[in-house]
Amino acid sequence: MPEKPATVDEDQAAVLAAEQAHLAESRDALRRMREHAQSLNADVAADWVSRQFLESLLDQRVAALADHPDTPLFFGRMDHDGTGEETIDLPATMYVGRRHVHDGDEGKPLVLDWRAPVSRAFYQAGPADPMGWRRRRRFGFQGGALTAFEDEPLDGRELGPSTILTDEIERPRTGPMRDIVATIQPEQDEIVRAELARTVCVQGAPGTGKTAVGLHRAAYLLFTHRERLARSGVLIVGPNRAFLSYISAVLPALGEVRVDQATIEDLLGAPLAEERAEVAALKGDDRMAGVLHKALWRLIRKPEEGLVVTRGASRFRLADHEVREIAASLRGTSRYGNGRASFAQRLAHQILVRMEQRGEAPDDRVQDQVARSKPVKEIVEQVWPKMTPEQVLFMLLTDADMLRTAAKGVLTDEEQALLLWAKPYRSHRTAKWTAADRALLDELADLIERTSSLGHLVVDEAQDLSSMQLRALGRRCGTGSATVLGDIAQGTTPWSARSWEDVLRHLGQEGEVTELTLGFRVPGPVLDFAARLLPVVAPELEVPRSLRAGVQALTIQRVTDLDEGAVQAARAALAREGSVGLIVPDAAIKAYSAALTGAGVEHGVLSPESAETDRLLIVPATLAKGLEYDHVIVAEPAEIAAAEERGLARLYVVLTRAVSTLTVVHRADLPAQLLS
Repeated sequence: MPEKPATVDEDQAAVLAAEQAHLAESRDALRRMREHAQSLNADVAADWVSRQFLESLLDQRVAALADHPDTPLFFGRMDHDGTGEETIDLPATMYVGRRHVHDGDEGKPLVLDWRAPVSRAFYQAGPADPMGWRRRRRFGFQGGALTAFEDEPLDGRELGPSTILTDEIERPRTGPMRDIVATIQPEQDEIVRAELARTVCVQGAPGTGKTAVGLHRAAYLLFTHRERLARSGVLIVGPNRAFLSYISAVLPALGEVRVDQATIEDLLGAPLAEERAEVAALKGDDRMAGVLHKALWRLIRKPEEGLVVTRGASRFRLADHEVREIAASLRGTSRYGNGRASFAQRLAHQILVRMEQRGEAPDDRVQDQVARSKPVKEIVEQVWPKMTPEQVLFMLLTDADMLRTAAKGVLTDEEQALLLWAKPYRSHRTAKWTAADRALLDELADLIERTSSLGHLVVDEAQDLSSMQLRALGRRCGTGSATVLGDIAQGTTPWSARSWEDVLRHLGQEGEVTELTLGFRVPGPVLDFAARLLPVVAPELEVPRSLRAGVQALTIQRVTDLDEGAVQAARAALAREGSVGLIVPDAAIKAYSAALTGAGVEHGVLSPESAETDRLLIVPATLAKGLEYDHVIVAEPAEIAAAEERGLARLYVVLTRAVSTLTVVHRADLPAQLLS
């Protein structure tokens, strides 16, 4: 076993005092680094635009150097004796922390950023491969104060689990998600440090830290490819605003303040209407991409007449078949909008050829004038009409003949009938688009004008996105890479993915799939109980296992009064340290809230827009995905399972949100799968 944290022994007390002195020195150095950054002036820039840009960079630098008093500045240390080839040019002692800190006078590194190449040894070195290091030291903290240390000799001896590491993983939590930089495991570190060019897909069972791994990979890539990603950008996509609020503090705590976060609705547009699940699933099918492509390009018409352009006393003509040939040569060779602009230029070029044949010498300015002339504009509008995505989709969903032509050989007659609006809106301007429609509109928008690409995209809970939504995200990393996170077993939408290979294909990315099955957060009895559902919701997945014994972590209570049972369970959970989540069927939120209010129990209600800060939260079952609470109470599992088509998958999600204890309160029989 690693040496126990020291508090009494004089030698250990002296070591602890020396480490506390190093922490104080490091904090003082960080303060000076921040003061120096604040003293820099953007007035040296040559112009206003450059000055604004420089001011923005300086502000970001100052924000990145913030010292969070409740967060340890370093969490580990590595030592070597200079005899190993791998470490011969490295300092004998290396402190590893959230950001680089150096002595301003001597330039001596006091803390090395956990993302630096040399820091990899802190996570990867072990008895089998010490990587040239002699000892790893972990530190225990209370708030921002160093309180203990624990040494792990890297001399080949197999040791038991680290007490400090275990305590940090199990530490009760309140508020937003914390970073895991001090507890990253070797298999997680391999994913975090994957090269930018690689797209990585992580199939992670509950509690394996897949979300944290994705966020830490974003932080690592920003550190390693700072300049490149500063230009192209990094985006985190999560399932809802509550989830994004929950994870919002992780990257700033790691010194990264320039990362955007969004939901799929933020990117594609919020839905204004709902529709039947089978219709939404059909619209989410990737076959719709071919239907939309065909529908758009069939809007190009044959010219009714040729083109006549008058220049002074001269008239120049193109026959209708010549106009048709020009349009045909451009069709499908570029985006629809670019093709339309090229069509006007090609027509103008042919008019210039006619002018040259008559002995004139027109230049490029004349071609542009002709391309903008009224006769050319009229024939372009007649042959290659300007279209918006809304116009095209409106026509497709209201015109049975157009849909039949575009969907021929792709969709059945029954599927076409599902797509057609029974009561169409008056125009595309008044149409109320659904979530599935938004993905179709985005597809059309890209067919008309190219979507710009980011440098890196992190997609969490990717298994819940439709094929068309995945295509929309894929366009946003078309020239970049992605980190794809999720759990096939937690798929709860009508279009949930059945394989990660399909997800990567729809994203347009070639990547490798890594499966994380070792849980660090969810206690063993809780994970085992929830895993009884896996043979139904995801039989192809390996059953996850937990590192934590979690004695007395699971309690199942059958009650006669659900409201009273939930209130009593909430009071018992509040008597312990940590956050409490009461997860209930969506339709029963008001009833449970009224019961808690009537019993005088303070609480909040989680909404889709933001994560509340109350210690006890009522959580709708449909919002629980991705969230964690120290103590979870699940009310009436059977009702949660019966509420939707993939209700057992939703129940699997709900049952795996607990970090310390899970209490199941039920009046109706539990689902049969949980009794096996």
